[in-house]
Formats: sequence, structure tokens, C-alpha cells
Amino acid sequence: MLEDGEEGGVKPWHLVKSLEEPEVCRNRRSSLRERERAKAIPEIYLTRLLSMKGTLQKFVDDTFQVMLGVNRPVPIAVKYFFDFLDEMAEKHEIEDAETVHIWKTHSLMQRFWVLILKHPQMIFDVEVSENVDSILSVIAQTFIDSCTISEHKVGRDSPVNKLLYARDIPRYKHLPYNLINGFPLAQIDSEQFSPFVALHDLYAYIVKYYDPITAALEEDPNGQKMQLAYRLQQISSLVENKVTDL
Repeated sequence: MLEDGEEGGVKPWHLVKSLEEPEVCRNRRSSLRERERAKAIPEIYLTRLLSMKGTLQKFVDDTFQVMLGVNRPVPIAVKYFFDFLDEMAEKHEIEDAETVHIWKTHSLMQRFWVLILKHPQMIFDVEVSENVDSILSVIAQTFIDSCTISEHKVGRDSPVNKLLYARDIPRYKHLPYNLINGFPLAQIDSEQFSPFVALHDLYAYIVKYYDPITAALEEDPNGQKMQLAYRLQQISSLVENKVTDL
């Protein structure tokens, strides 16, 4: 194909001048391709997506059950924090159950579990490919939708990731509801929060590394100024004498 050159001559080019194509034309074609691709996904790839969902279904169910199930005692830290939120709601006379539900889901589900679902490489030595990252984003969004009180509504214009798990979300919703609303949790042993128990455990660690700790305190300028090595020796003598007396 030919066109007028800068100096009135002709210049050959092959079909599309990609390097000289105006920015507006490139953006227009890119937008058109994205719309066509978005339209093709529900029609062409929906069967493949449903097949993949069926393959992963048991793993997703097991994962959600482990994270939100109450078949085993919930960690003490979770119970303690959830009880604290309940106390704050009572103290400030907040009677809206949805408000407390949001507090708890944001603190545990969305700020902890969702982060791990979307980024497993944070705790596991794994490499997350682009395809796997897309799958995990869909599962994480399903998890978020499962932790809301409001009804999950979808329609013909809803994104594909919303449609994939639309029928499963009502089944998942009861899991965080049970966890948040006081199903059997782990019993708290008051002795585990005793300062004397904490000091005893700390001293057991100090005894194990007594010489290196003492040497480090003697070499540290702040330690020398506060006589920390000498104080540690005094504590050690008191503790050992106490044990001997017992």
C-alpha cells in the first residue's frame, strides 16, 4: 500500500502501521477487543469454568470448613477478641447485630483469611502463576461474599466469578455466622494468662542461654549503664534459691 510521503513521495507499508498508528485508533481497537473478549467468556468458556469449579469444589469446601467451621475449638485469641468486641458493643449500647458482625468479619475473615487465600506464598514456599492467581481471586471473593449478612444477588449482567459460586454462597454463609454468634469455643485457662507463668517460661529460656545473654549484657553500653548483667545474676540466684527451698 502507498501513501504520500513527507516530501511528496511514496512510502510502502504493510497493512497496519503499528509503530505509527495514532493513539486514538489503538485505544479504540483495544477497547473493542476487550468488549468482545468479555462477551465471549460467558458463551465460550463457561463450560470450562464450570468444569474447573467442579474439580476444585471439594478443596474449596474443605478450606472454608477449616477456616470457619466450629467442629473443633476456635483458637483462644479469636474467642478473646470476639468477646472483647461484644463487650464494646454492649458498653456503647450498639444493638445492631450487623455492626458487630461486620467488626468480626473485617478483623478475622477479610484482614486475615482473605489475605492468605489470595497470597498463599506469604506462608507457603510456593510460586503462584498468573492463572492460579486469577483462580484464587475468585475463591477469595466468594469467601468475602460468604461472610456478609446481606443477601447475595446475581443477574444476567453479573461478573462470571459471581455466577460461578452463586448457588454455593448460601451454604457457606452459615459457617461464619456460627463462628461469630457464639458456638462452642475453646475454654480459656486463667493460668495461661498469669504473669508468673509468663515469667517462669521466660526464665526457662534465659537459663538455656544464660552465658550468651550475660556476655551480651556485659558488652552492651546500655546494659553496662543499667547493670543488667548483675541484675540478671541476682534474679538467677533468687530463683535458684527458691527452687532449692521448695
